Amino acid sequence: MSDHLTSVRPAALDRSLCDGRIWLPGDPGYDERRLGWQLAAELRPAAIVFPHTVDEVIAVVRAAVAAGLRIAPQSTGHGAASLAEQDLSSTVIVRLSEFTGVTIDAAAATARVVGGTLWQDVIEAAAPFGFTALHGSAGDVAVAGFALSGGVSFYGREHGLAANSVRAVELVTASGELLRASADENAGLFWAVRGGGGNLGVVTAVEIELLPIADIYAGMLLWDRSHASDVLRAWRDWAADAPEQVTTSFRVISFPPLPQLPPFLAGRDLVIIDGAVHTDNTDAERILAPLRALEPELDTFARIPAPALTAVHMDPPEPAGAVSDHRVLSTLSDDAVAALLDLVGPGTRSGLFMAELRQLGGALGRRPADGGAVASIEGEFALLALAMTPVPEAVAPGLLAARRLCAALEPWALPAQLLTFSETLGDGSVLFGSARERLAYESLQVDPRGVFQANHPIR
Repeated sequence: MSDHLTSVRPAALDRSLCDGRIWLPGDPGYDERRLGWQLAAELRPAAIVFPHTVDEVIAVVRAAVAAGLRIAPQSTGHGAASLAEQDLSSTVIVRLSEFTGVTIDAAAATARVVGGTLWQDVIEAAAPFGFTALHGSAGDVAVAGFALSGGVSFYGREHGLAANSVRAVELVTASGELLRASADENAGLFWAVRGGGGNLGVVTAVEIELLPIADIYAGMLLWDRSHASDVLRAWRDWAADAPEQVTTSFRVISFPPLPQLPPFLAGRDLVIIDGAVHTDNTDAERILAPLRALEPELDTFARIPAPALTAVHMDPPEPAGAVSDHRVLSTLSDDAVAALLDLVGPGTRSGLFMAELRQLGGALGRRPADGGAVASIEGEFALLALAMTPVPEAVAPGLLAARRLCAALEPWALPAQLLTFSETLGDGSVLFGSARERLAYESLQVDPRGVFQANHPIR
């Protein structure tokens, strides 16, 4: 796979690359800069560089290849856990978090997004024109990594995976060449990068379609964990008939007793339903009425500006350590509900911070004719089990707890996964399905020696 690794010379990297924004093991600042958003991911690359321009990306790629090193493109390091499972001793991480920018073309309803630009920056730039995008539940995730890995949005059941909104990609290949891939240019590469992501090159820009949505009916409903059984069963039945304009999640969360948390969260075991309903207020209230009839302790659903949707899911605002496991479920039968509640229901101590079921179906399950390698997802629900790891000693028990819950739901799982939910190295046939063989072929065309090292390898 990597015959280019014949004479590895990390020290041969030019220290003037990226105006000196390069760090090798032992350098002051290396340990700080190698960390991504996912602090539990122990990344120890041969070097880490921070380019600010396309020319700097090209120079880094050429220098790394000349030194016999591999290259791992990275934006923020949100999904870095699976990369940390790989050998990085001969790998340069190209971190794009300082190479950012967004340009809105209101007439074309598109955005050109540079390098490691975050979703929040894009949707705030689009808002004055009355647009938003197929962003995820957190605004601090980079557009390129999310969209090119599929990407499930709270607009997803109506508009599909975020990958399907990508109209063009600019990337630097293993030869140090900048290519543009679209339906009309390098079509095979364009198919592959929408799912293959960092396996194909360093993505320096993506062009995405925008959605003509200025505001959205969104929020959360909250109950004490003692109501978990009734709420889960009601949400499961409600979700089965919910229109495609609705995308929600069901979560059981155990909040630690931290002083910075509001009193209604601190130290409590809770059940939360959150998400978005893309319709007018009257219709949204009608749709949500069966859930509101369960008398939540807190109900924040209301009309909000589109950029505020990223705050609804309450993802951590700062980098944090966590471990997780994930399954895609074909159904949520009574037996599946019972299996879930046995581990995370009232009075349980699962060792997890959160167990989430994300509502799928609708447009998420329909593959468009012009879709790329990852263009749809089977199943009705995505299960994510997550444990916080504030100290290294918490990693092993946290991962065990996450795997225990996913194993309990295995009888209802499909041989499929969401790349953006998958934090461990997995079976390529599960991660990429029937697209894996063609992905490997397209990768060979632009990276025959396997220079690029992605979170989820395709070769």
